[in-house]
Amino acid sequence: MKHIELIRDHSFITTLTKQIEQNIPLSPWDLFQLNFQAEKTTIVSDTTSLNALKHLPHITFMPHQISTANKVIQQMNGRAILADEVGLGKTIEAGLILKEYLVRRLVKKVLILVPASLINQWVKELHEKFYIQAVPYRKNFSWQTIDIVIASLDTAKRPPHREQILSENYDFVIIDEAHKLKNEKTINYQFVKSIKKTYCLLLTATPLQNSLIEVFNLVSILKPGLLGNLDTFKKTFGHKRHELMNNEYLKQLVQQVMVRNTRKKMISTDVKRHINTVDLNFSEEEQQFYQMIQQNTAELPKLITTTLQREFCSSREACFMTLQNLQNKYNEPNSSIEHLVDTVKQLPHHKKAERVVQLIKEIGDQKVIIFTEYRATQYYLEHYLTMHNISSVPFRGGFKQSKKDWMRQLFEHQAQVMIATEAGGEGINLQFCHHLINYDLPWNPLRLEQRIGRIHRIGQSDDVNIYNLVIKQTIEEHIVNLLYEKLNLFERVVGKLDKILDTLQIADIEEEIKNIFAHSLSDGEIKIKLDNLTKIIDEVNVNHENEEMI
Repeated sequence: MKHIELIRDHSFITTLTKQIEQNIPLSPWDLFQLNFQAEKTTIVSDTTSLNALKHLPHITFMPHQISTANKVIQQMNGRAILADEVGLGKTIEAGLILKEYLVRRLVKKVLILVPASLINQWVKELHEKFYIQAVPYRKNFSWQTIDIVIASLDTAKRPPHREQILSENYDFVIIDEAHKLKNEKTINYQFVKSIKKTYCLLLTATPLQNSLIEVFNLVSILKPGLLGNLDTFKKTFGHKRHELMNNEYLKQLVQQVMVRNTRKKMISTDVKRHINTVDLNFSEEEQQFYQMIQQNTAELPKLITTTLQREFCSSREACFMTLQNLQNKYNEPNSSIEHLVDTVKQLPHHKKAERVVQLIKEIGDQKVIIFTEYRATQYYLEHYLTMHNISSVPFRGGFKQSKKDWMRQLFEHQAQVMIATEAGGEGINLQFCHHLINYDLPWNPLRLEQRIGRIHRIGQSDDVNIYNLVIKQTIEEHIVNLLYEKLNLFERVVGKLDKILDTLQIADIEEEIKNIFAHSLSDGEIKIKLDNLTKIIDEVNVNHENEEMI
């Protein structure tokens, strides 16, 4: 072995001792921080693939979820709009991206803002699926001491929480239901944009609804300046939604920050949705009362008549509640309204309720979710199902989150039926159920898709069965025949409808339909106008058949 000469540095220990005794920094703090960050990035040897997958062997991710996570991390630098259609797993994608950054030790301080009704669901999924210990906000909570916190946007934006959050530097921020941020003038938008954040995900199934400015606002939260300033953007691209599909340059810009997967491409063709329209007839006395509504409200605004008829197609109770409100509204007695109130009290059980019991018995002991537009109908159905020895639980927006979670657990493990208002159309995952009854159909097809998305989603292993109850010779029959069946909206991916409506310059199809009913003098005129509307929509759809949504 060759001789190794050791040369000792006798001055080092003297210098070190002097610096310690005189409290002199051993290294500039800024230089130390830079070196520390550089060392952290070298801990993970492979930065071109998802290291988190090795830590999550219990989850079988869908190919599009892995692809989305890779794209957001590698190409978008952790700032993206996750805009998958309902049921494709935006929460899973967000959890995987967050887990990857945690594994790489690039993230520690995390803020997740979601609707209050989804807080516990987020906590549960992050813990069970990703082994991420997130803490839900509680009273007297310290925003500074918890690394990963989940809270509602409504809570976070209020003083004193707002000031405490804005004083923090967050490594990662996730906003669920980010369509609530589309208006730059709102407190929600200004608050989220002001949060100091390194990485940020905005989750929404509807990134574009009314105006192209909505997309500009969302993109500006993530990457200010990518689309220029607002005035220049308006002059260049205008407001129309279809510009996002037709303008290749704008599409490429938005694709730098948005990932959108569609149900048509991603959900397995092995799981199908079977649509069953169940036609019903009113009893003779029910039909007479339905006609009486129109006769006795002739002097009131047409929309009131439409509302009462629509409610009576749901239940006596829903119609009765509105009639009572009308009585209280007018100072002078109204004999026509009073006659309607007296008559509706005498009517027998509703034909729909009777048919629902038959359907549930035909389905057997499998789980069923029923959607209704009206809380009064929900109360009635709970009572009616109990009379027939069918166990059920309610689910509605007025419940506290703990009660919503309890109702979901009862539905999964004990009750056969969940009776939900529109609050059940958002957030909750019910893959264990594959029968859905639309007791009332919404006039906005997007809300119908949200309902179906509760059961027809990733993780569903059985075909789903959708039953749509329709009273013949009523306002419901007009809507189903003209809006849904002629346009094939039960089977069609309704995301495509946005583009069609924009071409026709229709901001909201539900409002358009209400206007038709409000400004028509007869049922015949209503039918003609609705028929014309569906024909125009169908013609535009044919022209767009080969175009794809972002």
